[in-house]
Amino acid sequence: MPTPDAAAQARDLRFTSPLEYARALRQAHEATISGRPDPNIAPSLVTSWQRSLALGIDPDRHRPVHRHDVSEARLLGAEHRLAVVMPALSQLLADETTDGRHLLIVTDHLGEVLWRIGSRRALRQADSLEFVEGADWSESGVGTNAISEALFTGNAAQLFSAEHLVRTHHDWACTAAPIRDPFTGEVLGILDVSGPIQSMTPDSLRMVRCGVRLAEELLKSAATPAVGAAAGRAPARPAANTRSGLGSTLTLRILGDKPAAEVDGGVPLALTLRRAEILAMLASRSSGWSAEELAYEIYGEDGAAASVRTEMHRIRGLLGNVVEPNPYRFAAGVQVKTDASMVTAHLRAGRVTEALAAYPAKLLTRSANFAIELMRDELNEAVGASVRASGEADLILRWCSTDMGAEDPSAAAAVEQIAGTDDPRFQLVRAKMARMDRELRA
Repeated sequence: MPTPDAAAQARDLRFTSPLEYARALRQAHEATISGRPDPNIAPSLVTSWQRSLALGIDPDRHRPVHRHDVSEARLLGAEHRLAVVMPALSQLLADETTDGRHLLIVTDHLGEVLWRIGSRRALRQADSLEFVEGADWSESGVGTNAISEALFTGNAAQLFSAEHLVRTHHDWACTAAPIRDPFTGEVLGILDVSGPIQSMTPDSLRMVRCGVRLAEELLKSAATPAVGAAAGRAPARPAANTRSGLGSTLTLRILGDKPAAEVDGGVPLALTLRRAEILAMLASRSSGWSAEELAYEIYGEDGAAASVRTEMHRIRGLLGNVVEPNPYRFAAGVQVKTDASMVTAHLRAGRVTEALAAYPAKLLTRSANFAIELMRDELNEAVGASVRASGEADLILRWCSTDMGAEDPSAAAAVEQIAGTDDPRFQLVRAKMARMDRELRA
């Protein structure tokens, strides 16, 4: 076993002989994982490994947790406070040339990747690690790495090869440091430069620290301090962001695949799927939800209340103070309307024709969330049952021609009973049902 002095000498090799040093670290990794700590692995990293292992991280085949899909994460990045510093950071630290080896990565204050910039080659290498927008690079998301260390310690960190816990990261080197709110000191995100082990240089840490200083100076000049500002919240904008919420009308468009929200009849604001799911859940229960309940419903068993709180901050940043916490529910005085509730209101009043006209698509069609799927199926069945019960052939045929009623065999049977098998309209419905049946059996 090498002595601490020998380990310190070996660390000098990370720049002069990176492949040789990586071999030494891999041996140290195997020994330490086997219960024989090696001085080549710093005690602070061993402690981090232990925390990661306790969180269920598998060193052999662990994939990062994905908090959002790539497109959603990019939308989150566009609205994040750090968006204002990204052009300057890209100019200072990114290398998008053909031969560029490293990536510029910026995460939010929880370690979720919001930006990554680099050459096509570097991006492909990162893809193999699922080091992409929306991936959680905290300790609980993917184990010990420079981003997780910067988050945990609040200081700059640099990890090389097998200093990472997960073995698939052993060909990688990362340098990271937190970016703080210049007024409150809160961590807004992590700036990271990552790439193959040969891409790390003696200047990597200095350049990352320069990038952090630049970002914090730009944040200071771009905004004034906000009392009680939440980490990552975008600077206050006129209109929606400064709205108190009292006396407001919030309209949610959650039918179809392009969810949006309007405050007091203003310009429709596009919603990420995750935010639309949360708002739909809030609209479904007037008594509200705790952060833990929403985390379970939205993210599943691995859901963290902190993820919900982050999304709530972002929802308030987009729509104003329309949601209050403890439990999370729409604020008193906010009138909430959804296009889905308009459909159910028509059904309750017996206006089946109007309900069908107001129902152009299923609820949040792209969502695979179980709670949303239940809400979607409930609404679809309510419309279908009401249409079938109407006994009106034209209305039932109209239902069968929609995507929502296309898989409703009971409606087809009702058409047959009312219109008769000789009606050409029934023949169209039957042909469609037969085709769908063949596709299901194929």
